Amino acid sequence: MCDRFGIDSPIFGFAHDVETVAAITNAGGFGVYGATRRFPEEITEELAQIRRLVGNRPFGVDLVLPPGMPEHNSREAIQAEIPAEHTAFVQQLIERYNVPQASKPGMRTRFIRSKEIEDAQLRAVMESDVDMLACGIGAPADVVGEARDRGKTTLALIGSPHHVPKAIAAGVEIIVAQGYDAGAHTGPIGTYSLVPQIVDAAGDIPVLAAGGVATGRHIAAALAMGAQGVWLGTAWLLSEEHQGDMHPVNRDKLLQAGSADTVITRSESGKPFRQVRTGWSQAWEADGAPAPLKMPYQDVLVGDLLGAIEEHSIEPLIHSGAGQSIAYFKDVRPVAQIMQALIDETAQALQTQGQFLRSE
Repeated sequence: MCDRFGIDSPIFGFAHDVETVAAITNAGGFGVYGATRRFPEEITEELAQIRRLVGNRPFGVDLVLPPGMPEHNSREAIQAEIPAEHTAFVQQLIERYNVPQASKPGMRTRFIRSKEIEDAQLRAVMESDVDMLACGIGAPADVVGEARDRGKTTLALIGSPHHVPKAIAAGVEIIVAQGYDAGAHTGPIGTYSLVPQIVDAAGDIPVLAAGGVATGRHIAAALAMGAQGVWLGTAWLLSEEHQGDMHPVNRDKLLQAGSADTVITRSESGKPFRQVRTGWSQAWEADGAPAPLKMPYQDVLVGDLLGAIEEHSIEPLIHSGAGQSIAYFKDVRPVAQIMQALIDETAQALQTQGQFLRSE
């Protein structure tokens, strides 16, 4: 990975914040910008901004491309199909926590996840000079093929060995084996069980390990399992660079959280999503709560409320996606310090491992 991309360490860092992504790349890793919830014109502008910050160093962009989304960006069409039971439940939450109305659409309701928006986002990415396109959910062969034709490395995140043949058939060049431990959208298999299976199934295609990676010991373990690098997201939530995009209440919850304080819920987007346990996830787990809707219906159902919760600082309901590795991050540090600690710890772990093998 280092030779291929001209990076100092095979640490790929995912973040939704421009400054954080640039800092990961500038610290010798490979920053990846999560742009799924950005308008196409914002993607164009923000990828150009990252390029100005990193110069010729490589960075990537991540889009979620799930199959089965509606054709058009029509909120009205989606709202018309939302059951009254779900609308009433959300209204009860608003009244219980006295949530004022949002002043603008929430992050999940700025637009409808749809083929129309997806195509426009992809055009913005394809016409940029970003070095990599990562597919967080779904990796359509035509998208992968065009990205490769345009000189962009292609990558897919998968959570089961059964997804490997499809990813290979689509033509992706790198696979991220994302275990159950991971934050946000994640799969059902633990990282330690998943990574070796995907390495074996992927053959010559390099694999990165994701989910629960927080220290150099985790990185050394990933390398021992056959991965050629790691993919981290939770690690950067408490970086100094990310705090401009972080609600102070959310930051404090993350600082205090342990691994058992995260929970997988469909209440965020309609797909399994690991986040810090709060009044939000507990409300949807309570007796009598309706089952979350499929994506993008759940997005539309809760998107404005989620935006209002942060806008008006409704403390019991404020939350964010985070993996079980959040337990390892107990202070706010610059990205460069986090990266250096990971590198130093990995070197120490590999040295210790080598000493153990020699003693045998």
